[in-house]
Amino acid sequence: MSMNEIAANIEKITQQIPAQVKLVAVSKTKPVHLIEAAYLFGQRSFAENKVQEMVLKQPQLPADIDWHLIGHLQTNKVKYIAPFVGLIHAVDGIKLLETINKEAAKNNRVIHCLLQVFIAKEETKFGLTHTELMDLLAHINLNPLPNALLCGLMGMASNTENQEQIREEFDGLNKIFNHIKNNKSQFNNLNLSNFNTLSMGMSSDYLIAISCGSNLIRVGSAIFGSRIL
Repeated sequence: MSMNEIAANIEKITQQIPAQVKLVAVSKTKPVHLIEAAYLFGQRSFAENKVQEMVLKQPQLPADIDWHLIGHLQTNKVKYIAPFVGLIHAVDGIKLLETINKEAAKNNRVIHCLLQVFIAKEETKFGLTHTELMDLLAHINLNPLPNALLCGLMGMASNTENQEQIREEFDGLNKIFNHIKNNKSQFNNLNLSNFNTLSMGMSSDYLIAISCGSNLIRVGSAIFGSRIL
């Protein structure tokens, strides 16, 4: 993939999506020089799914890059990204959220977090059920975590060609997201002032996700080409 091809791909996507939708370039498995190419074209938000890879790339690239962690995160890895990570997408339990809060405090930071909700009809996907999500919110309402700021929800649709199924899954998460936004008063101890991000949609389904309310899309192969294994 050449620099010109990456630039053309980013331009095509940005022309397709509304101004209020944030594009995060998924750079997992991609070498630093391809990330630099996207950066030179103006892309600033990049996502990795493995802590070790992000930690290796981060010091080699410009300091103003907004790093997103999108993969399943183990609690013992949080400390490595806590000094610089911009947004953690896949928070799927109270123990992980408490660890993020602790490591953020050590670094005098507030780390932005999204709660991952299980919406797919695939057992391989991670995430909270609706009941688990509401229980988690109720728990941290009673036990606030000031250095782990909840900014919204994230979900991954099923890996299927059935677009109606994908739309149904995204619509369901959008309803949950809006329910929380519209009922902030029941979580009176929680800081939900920044609860405004709905992260849905990847290279194969981001246009459907946007039509269902997504305002953050995570795009890899449509920018950088096929994944390097």
